[in-house]
Amino acid sequence: MIPVAILAGGLATRLHPLTEETPKALIEIYGRPFIEWQLKLLSREGIKKVVLCVAHKSEMIQDFVDDGRKYGVEIDYSFDGEVRLGTGGAIRKALPLLGDTFMVLYGDSYLPINYGVFKEDFCSNGKPAMMTVFKNNGAYDESNVIFDGNRVLKYAKEIGNTEMTYIDYGLSIFKSSLFEKYPIGSTLDLGDVYSNLSNSGLLAGHEVYERFYEIGSMQGIEDFTSYIERNRDVL
Repeated sequence: MIPVAILAGGLATRLHPLTEETPKALIEIYGRPFIEWQLKLLSREGIKKVVLCVAHKSEMIQDFVDDGRKYGVEIDYSFDGEVRLGTGGAIRKALPLLGDTFMVLYGDSYLPINYGVFKEDFCSNGKPAMMTVFKNNGAYDESNVIFDGNRVLKYAKEIGNTEMTYIDYGLSIFKSSLFEKYPIGSTLDLGDVYSNLSNSGLLAGHEVYERFYEIGSMQGIEDFTSYIERNRDVL
């Protein structure tokens, strides 16, 4: 299984005061830090290596997660440093740890899907990038993707296009060459990378049917807590 980069460097200002002293990755959900839920899910899905892209209060995350062995994965760390790099810039800096092909997962997302099937779809598709998409219809945050059943025709962070019934589910896979053209240490938003790839016809889509869970908002925390309570087998 290819490695997964987890983007866990955000400030999580929407969750203040909850995250003023605690990074979002360590918010407790049902008695356990959120990142523990993420890593256990990835381990069950056969992921062996994870690269944590961190910035805000990174030492707290590193102290808790350590080398990952207690979760059945190998953990490496990539640090933004003094300048915040953004989601895309963090991936660019982490490339030496990720190899030729890698997945990217948002640090506040819990995605109960089959990661192996996603990887197989990517390998057979032929495009250098693939995004998981969910037919959202505005139900769980604003939809931001136009998907034709095979390719992401358009991705836009600016919401308002009524043709957008799908949403970026939160897991993608890339060839590292797509990021090598960007300078190391520069600020880059992953959303801009997605937009460029979709506009160039290079972004495939993989439709999933299980709703996503996230802890980027208080409602998201409530929804994920309810999911855990309903699915005790993931404890």
